[in-house]
Amino acid sequence: MDRISCDAAGIALAIAPGWGRVLRSAAPKKPAMADAANTKLNPFRATPNLLTLLRICLAPFLVAAVLEAHYAVGFGLFVAAGLTDALDGTLARVLKQRTQLGQYLDPVADKLLLSTLFLVLTHLRLIPVTITALVFGRDLGILVVAAILYAAAGRREFSPSLLGKANTVAQVAAVAAVLLQAMLLDQHATVRWVATFKQWALYATIALTVASGLQYAWVAARRLGATAANGSGVR
Repeated sequence: MDRISCDAAGIALAIAPGWGRVLRSAAPKKPAMADAANTKLNPFRATPNLLTLLRICLAPFLVAAVLEAHYAVGFGLFVAAGLTDALDGTLARVLKQRTQLGQYLDPVADKLLLSTLFLVLTHLRLIPVTITALVFGRDLGILVVAAILYAAAGRREFSPSLLGKANTVAQVAAVAAVLLQAMLLDQHATVRWVATFKQWALYATIALTVASGLQYAWVAARRLGATAANGSGVR
């Protein structure tokens, strides 16, 4: 028994260093597994920005469909773009993944889609030239004001106002109504409420474009005045 015990003890002592090496080599694998799990989560957390990029990618297909008079396809793509817009904002809030890239991409995607559609629909004589000129004039004015604020005061943020958001909603409603009416006329169908809704949406676009443009100009003037009063304005 003593000999067996000695042999067992010797085997245990011989095996122990090997097990030690195994345990030491296994220990660092936990962070690697955690990194792998994070890698799997990252694409899901990036979903809001991916949806915004998808909306940008939809723009040329939507424009092509409208130019080729496939209004049903165009209306469907526009609705899909609107759903991605609502979904990316919801996911960004739920996942708490509001990134600076997303804050820049989201309005760029909206403006790219809406501005392009206003141009195309005006070219097809489905939206009056005056309305499109007002929309582009307001957006150009905001860009100029934002550039002046950045040059004079170093301000990069230019948050959208309530009127600005309402104007975007009115533009979306106007484009959707125009596409829906064109789709119905293409199918030789007329719906009275669609024509009425389109007209009111265009009126709302005109009113909110002017109102929000004046509001942005007033806010910019106040900020420039405050900058000049503080002595940190234009040299």
